[in-house]
Amino acid sequence: MKSKSEQIPIYSLSSFSSPERNSQLFQVEVFDANRHFSVKYPHRHDFFEVLYLSKGSGFHVIDGNKYEIEPPSVFFMSPGQAHKLELSNDIEGYIFIFTAEFYLINKSNQNRLIEFPFFFTIQQDNPPLKLSNKKDILFLESLFEKGISEIKNGAPYSIELLKSILDLILTSSSALYKTDENTLNKGKGHIVVKKFFQLVEENYLDNLQVTEYADKLAITPNHLTQTVTQLTGKTSSQIIKSKQILEIKRLLAHTNLSVTEIATHLNFTDQSYFAKFFKRETGISPLQYRTKSLT
Repeated sequence: MKSKSEQIPIYSLSSFSSPERNSQLFQVEVFDANRHFSVKYPHRHDFFEVLYLSKGSGFHVIDGNKYEIEPPSVFFMSPGQAHKLELSNDIEGYIFIFTAEFYLINKSNQNRLIEFPFFFTIQQDNPPLKLSNKKDILFLESLFEKGISEIKNGAPYSIELLKSILDLILTSSSALYKTDENTLNKGKGHIVVKKFFQLVEENYLDNLQVTEYADKLAITPNHLTQTVTQLTGKTSSQIIKSKQILEIKRLLAHTNLSVTEIATHLNFTDQSYFAKFFKRETGISPLQYRTKSLT
């Protein structure tokens, strides 16, 4: 039987910082089998992550989507996403983790992070960036190495230089990232939808309605639903329900919380409705899903 925890843990950036440099805002370092932190899988972060893998094999599971590790490739994680890594012992690469505060401070465009196609993705899919061009590979590796070198120089290392390095990593990766989202309109509607996705990620425990999300975005519920449907093919309500179902599945599969406790945790006041809601959306009961996930 799987080992289970009470809840899927959420880690802050300080959990992954080296003891000698306990930064609350960012970390860039070598990623290999010797990099070990006491974390449980699956888990979530409250920060952004860029993971570049140059060697090794395995799988990276992000929000239920399983991706084979085929180096050289780059994985991107947004705050709130649950993920699990299954890595070979010869894994090698680099990792840059950072908070929105670190990246956005002093930037005039506060939407910059969600404009990247790989953060808070509209298509709800997080495929890695697969690299094949030697120049692109060497350029990205040089950026990570420069960031690590700057930190190794010791205090006072240049925060501005590190922010510029991160910006180059994200901007150059965005130019190479090939998804359907790159063909979508990058105008105001696109940003509205990504902000909606971000809000759903941040507020799913509050069980908010479409009208409440629209209020947070300072638009009408009809405008929100029309914009979301136009860019995703799904209504706002469907997006909210999809998030709820995803969270229920995670808690059923990876914790020992009872069905009643999960319903309470996700702010479903009617236990009977909770079970009916899950079965209507998935075709099976919560207990049937839990049993299936253990096999």
